[in-house]
Amino acid sequence: MVWRFNLTEIVPDRPPATTLELTRSEAHIDGDMRIPAIVIVMLIVGGGAGAATAPATAAEVSAPFDAGLARLSEILGSLHYLRGLCGANEGAKWRAEMQALLDAEAPSGQRRAQFIAHFNRGYRAYLQTYRTCTPAADLVIRRYLEEGSKIAREVTARYSN
Repeated sequence: MVWRFNLTEIVPDRPPATTLELTRSEAHIDGDMRIPAIVIVMLIVGGGAGAATAPATAAEVSAPFDAGLARLSEILGSLHYLRGLCGANEGAKWRAEMQALLDAEAPSGQRRAQFIAHFNRGYRAYLQTYRTCTPAADLVIRRYLEEGSKIAREVTARYSN
């Protein structure tokens, strides 16, 4: 399979990995640690409403919450790689979340390219260092799930109607 990392496409799904055996329970798969889909939907709906009221100009205007969405994009890329590596069996869940974010916030243009670049950066960062699930990877997953939830809550609370 050919891996494509560019500014026009999200990283494709990884090929099926060999079976991984974890030496401890998979705490990162616990339901309490997931970024709830409803929070992501609220983020997308709330962010889209704010962007729709901005004045149109020839150049794209970045939204005040773009830094948070850029970080969330990077977290989603990291989770897309690490959750698959650690046997979460979620398929393309995190990639799909990223696609929903792109569809709502940046359907085209430079903003879209920047969010995709952040997603790919998060994916590649762990692709280069982790080949198997380790306790450190498990810890990163849990922390990223918490951070992603926090970003989604904060952006939604601050910028939604």
